[in-house]
Amino acid sequence: MQDKSPQPSQPLFALPAHRVLQLSGPDAAKFAQAQFMSDVAGLADGQWHWSGWLTPKGRVVALFALLRLEEGLFWLLLPDADAGALAEQLRRFVFRSKLKIEPLADARVHGRLGPAEQAGGNRLARLADGGVELDMGGDGGRRALYVALDPGSSPGPNADAAAAWTLADLQHGLPRLAWGTPQWTPQQLSLERLDAFTVRKGCYPGQEIVARTHFLGKAKRRLVLLEGGAALSIGDPVSADDAPAGELVSSVPVPGGGRTALAVVQATDAAPGYAVRGSPVRTGELLGGLAR
Repeated sequence: MQDKSPQPSQPLFALPAHRVLQLSGPDAAKFAQAQFMSDVAGLADGQWHWSGWLTPKGRVVALFALLRLEEGLFWLLLPDADAGALAEQLRRFVFRSKLKIEPLADARVHGRLGPAEQAGGNRLARLADGGVELDMGGDGGRRALYVALDPGSSPGPNADAAAAWTLADLQHGLPRLAWGTPQWTPQQLSLERLDAFTVRKGCYPGQEIVARTHFLGKAKRRLVLLEGGAALSIGDPVSADDAPAGELVSSVPVPGGGRTALAVVQATDAAPGYAVRGSPVRTGELLGGLAR
């Protein structure tokens, strides 16, 4: 474990929507491999990647960063999900496994719009207070995320910085999903861009739907980035050349006015003109580099 605490050149700010759920015990890795959509067995101690938990019909219940701190100890870093409610749902599948699933009530998640000091790529850094640093940078710039276990050290809120963080997530194709409404498959959310799921391991909830979509060819829906001055609220209908095409799944305000959103729409090789509730919007380019 490293003793150095982060001393960022850019200020830390709170990410209050983020929560941490801990899986611990001798069967933690086996449970995670059987339940989550990523190849958990491929993670070494001190590594992390994107993952998620699906309904039996292959819809994303929660999308998260899965951290393997050490043998028998995993953290789920949840951008939007209710950690307590998710823990209750997961516990139904523990059976006789030697495993504890519990939210870390004292954990606080902070962001910084600057480079990570110790972490890099999918390698996390353990900090002196027991927390971690993650490299969340991508093609849009450098970012660092910190999970602190000392509630007294939390930075103050900064709504503009938190919105900039969410904007970067959306620009890199990381959807911020409303909790409690599993609606989309991993392919519809284009989560292959984040290497967030696999079709090469054994069964997990929803695996049959995911594998069938993969092996039958291109998904019928995909994720697009939209930009405009309209409200762009989650759930708003999206049209393409005046025909129904999909709906918005994530949205955030941008500096200077307007909003940026992610939408799930009908997949097409053409470049249609999109509109939200009848108002034309621009199509942005999704950035890369956030896969781990």
